Amino acid sequence: MSNKRTLILDKKQIRQKSIRIAYQILEDNFEEKSLVLVGVADRGYVFAKRLQQLLQDIAPDKTIELIKVTISKTKRSLEATTDVPIEIAKDKVIILIDDVLNSGRTLAYGLGLFLNVPLKKMRTAVLIDRSHHQFPLFSDYYGLKLSTILKEHVEVELEEFDRKEDAAWLS
Repeated sequence: MSNKRTLILDKKQIRQKSIRIAYQILEDNFEEKSLVLVGVADRGYVFAKRLQQLLQDIAPDKTIELIKVTISKTKRSLEATTDVPIEIAKDKVIILIDDVLNSGRTLAYGLGLFLNVPLKKMRTAVLIDRSHHQFPLFSDYYGLKLSTILKEHVEVELEEFDRKEDAAWLS
């Protein structure tokens, strides 16, 4: 297998996509006084923190809360933990955020955490949607929809986590 990597998003493009997603979230939730962003560890949480900052800059009158969800992605059943009690999402709009949507398993596990919490609305946001859905989950907000073959891999690098300049690669 080749080690060739193709750049699909650079730092500037990731920033532009993030700003667009933040505005889409605000437009879809214009009447809401508060939103809860749920970032899937690790890169999804970093991306959620960035969106939180953008949303606070654009709409300082809104309360933007953040929950970090750590999901055991290798298990066949839901095993997940949060850094704060999920009850803070009660009767609020939540946006579940990850860097890449591939099969949908990670987002399905993330959604599963909130099944017993009464919510106003739940949406999903991803930087890149690969469209290889094995679960009936789709991204409500996305930076890039990318058609790939199953053998290809999408890797997102974010400065805060990877200590490299922001980039998204196809390999």
